[in-house]
Amino acid sequence: MLGLLFTAFKKKRSLEETVLKIQQGDISLRNDSLRNDTIESFKPFIAKTVSSVCKRYIYESDDEFSIGLIAFNEAIDKYSPEKGRSLLAFAETLVKRRVIDYIRSQSKQKEVLLDLSLNDDNEQSHIYIDNENSINEYEKQKESERRKEEILLYISHLEDFGLSFEDLVENSPKHADARKGAIMIAKLLMEDDELKEILFAKKRLPVKQLEGKVEVSRKTIERNRKYIIAVAIIINGDFLYLNDYIKGAIDE
Repeated sequence: MLGLLFTAFKKKRSLEETVLKIQQGDISLRNDSLRNDTIESFKPFIAKTVSSVCKRYIYESDDEFSIGLIAFNEAIDKYSPEKGRSLLAFAETLVKRRVIDYIRSQSKQKEVLLDLSLNDDNEQSHIYIDNENSINEYEKQKESERRKEEILLYISHLEDFGLSFEDLVENSPKHADARKGAIMIAKLLMEDDELKEILFAKKRLPVKQLEGKVEVSRKTIERNRKYIIAVAIIINGDFLYLNDYIKGAIDE
């Protein structure tokens, strides 16, 4: 068992070391070939990730798979170990996000075609509308499933800090200005490597250090401690739907 764990750790370390060498443009390793070999070896991972979004088996000839390949290549360029996430976790988030964006763009194009078809044969238009409604309903169902998956993942991250989703609801500041203030503190926290390290390594909010960087009292930070941690987890985790909540709170 220990041997298997060591092998898995070694493989993960090797992958992330390879990606860093690709980013550095190590000519001695024939950088382009190294990148292509890495992408080629992770095609099954890309196909599985894309399939989880599309809820169907994905072939390499599918457009969605091509989007996944491009996103995985983008992940190689943008990956940073300082975020505390593995390359595969980061790549999975990015691939899913790009595929979702592609699906949404395709849906918008179909809506335009629907508008144009109204000027042609009425019977054909009605058939198209029925098909479009089915597509929209299917997309809504898939998006609902993705939201549930994201919330479950988020809850598991909260549990690492001894928090629950109920804590987030109960400890959310009542006033919009207070929520915005707490979110700005969480953003500052994620932009400071030292403070972020303390948060995720020790699983506690560095209140004393934050006090010297923000214009609110220690008491205010303490009062919003759980909410600040919860928002910081969202920012660090690149959660697609929960980030919309943060944007909405700021725009209030």
